[in-house]
Amino acid sequence: MAIETLVQAFIFELGAIVIIATLLGIVAKKLRQPVILAYIIAGIIVGPVFLNLVSSVDTVYVFSNLGVAFLLFLVGLNMNYKVLREVGKISLITGLGQIIITFILGYGIATVLGFSAVESALISIALTFSSTIIIVKLLADKNDLDSLYGKISVGFLLVQDFVAIAILVLLSGNMLGMPLESLFMVNVMKIVFLFCVTFIFGKYLLPPIIGTISKNTEILFLSGVSWMFVMSMLSMYLGFSIEIGALLAGISMASLPYHFEITGRVKPLRDFFLILFFVTLGAQMIFSEIGALIFPAILFSVFILVGNPLIVMVIMGVFGYKKRTGFLAGLTVAQISEFSLVLVALGMTMGFLSSGIVSMVTMVGLVTIAVSSYMISYNGVLYNKMSGYLSIFERKNLKEKLSSATKKTYDIVIIGYHRMGYTILRDFGHKSGILIVDFNPTIIDDVKHSGIACEYGDISDPEVMDRILTLKPKLIISTVPSYDDNMYIIKKVKDSGQKTMVFLTTNSVSDALGFYEDGADYVIVPHFLGGEKAAILLDEFARKDMKDLKIEKDDHVKNLKRYAKLGQKHI
Repeated sequence: MAIETLVQAFIFELGAIVIIATLLGIVAKKLRQPVILAYIIAGIIVGPVFLNLVSSVDTVYVFSNLGVAFLLFLVGLNMNYKVLREVGKISLITGLGQIIITFILGYGIATVLGFSAVESALISIALTFSSTIIIVKLLADKNDLDSLYGKISVGFLLVQDFVAIAILVLLSGNMLGMPLESLFMVNVMKIVFLFCVTFIFGKYLLPPIIGTISKNTEILFLSGVSWMFVMSMLSMYLGFSIEIGALLAGISMASLPYHFEITGRVKPLRDFFLILFFVTLGAQMIFSEIGALIFPAILFSVFILVGNPLIVMVIMGVFGYKKRTGFLAGLTVAQISEFSLVLVALGMTMGFLSSGIVSMVTMVGLVTIAVSSYMISYNGVLYNKMSGYLSIFERKNLKEKLSSATKKTYDIVIIGYHRMGYTILRDFGHKSGILIVDFNPTIIDDVKHSGIACEYGDISDPEVMDRILTLKPKLIISTVPSYDDNMYIIKKVKDSGQKTMVFLTTNSVSDALGFYEDGADYVIVPHFLGGEKAAILLDEFARKDMKDLKIEKDDHVKNLKRYAKLGQKHI
């Protein structure tokens, strides 16, 4: 009976959490606000400050950790060794450089505010880390994970995570009286071992094993999740977090042609459990004893929201990246991490920090997470308003090449090869007058090697759209389903006065009607277009023999295999 009561209580708590999070999420979507903020507010509401509905804290915490594990598993699945080589250097330099500079400046601010040396050190360390989970979720919502700034951001956030975990392990070991030198060497060996396991399994063992079971999608899905748990348990056994193991598990499977199917089935699990993570984060917010430290909390919040992005922009500018790439990447570090909260809690347990300081850092976390969510969600708007003041962060000799195309004019410009651009391009017989524009450098390399004209660029960047219009295209085809980006294309073409036809893409019927009203020549709605194509094929096959069906089938299989080789670029 006691077990039944516990089960009923947990179901009630879980149901209340999901219902409140859903309602606030709907409100946030209607208001075009970040849903992450809605989930955190839901946590505050169900937490001890207001309704105090969460008594099964341990169970909910486990579920929330699973959400983080699934999130990083998917991040790993969508990475590969080529991408890691591509952005690894700048991610490592930016990550370590930002940590060091933020620590030095944060320590100075804390010292001026009257905190002791130990308190200043722990506070400043807490300020150096940004939330990988929150940033990855926001970038995924914006479809920016494959962009250059998205890849670099995820890279240096993971560098931060490794440093954070190392510091937490060292502090924990210090509590047990272990020498720091021994702890450092042991942990370096553990990290090397984890990476070796990831490489060996990803290169030699997983491909034949997964290949034999790939025909059964259920077993394929279970195998992927099982491997995630194996690596998570190994990581946990070695003293690291389960999230690190999940990330490495994903990376080891990223080169497999079956990661598509695994990704599609894991996403619903990630979305559900991740909601619990953000709700738990909100429920853990501590607001007591903050009164006396409200000014330091505000000052540190401003430092994180303004100082951290500036640090990243300076570092990336020095290494030759465009001001836009540095600005967008810089916004991703404008908040503190869940690791920061764990660190100060550990500092209080060790007797170095008071509960008031923990409350202050918690308040900094709430403010910076809330504000930075808006900053990242509307990063394009912010950049357009501030771009004129950001030129000081850009060198003359840029590492990023704006253009790899050589002709002065193109008849057709296709924006977004990685969505449906490949399919559209395939059916054009004459490709010399076609230009591909995409924000994924890896895709640009692939297209370039196939001999098709291409340019690197994000369509929300004014410089890119201006460059496209100088080519005087007769037709612009956007496969990007972003409402803001497509409206921007219509406006720029109208303002230019050129007689350029505009084809746009959207998943929303209301957006499609809005595009037509604003002057779009044709709007592609994939779901309706797919149904219309299927109806045409069925009508044709009803009047033809089975040989025609086999020809169509063989052609379809050929193209599907092509998509599989292109991997994540064609979801």
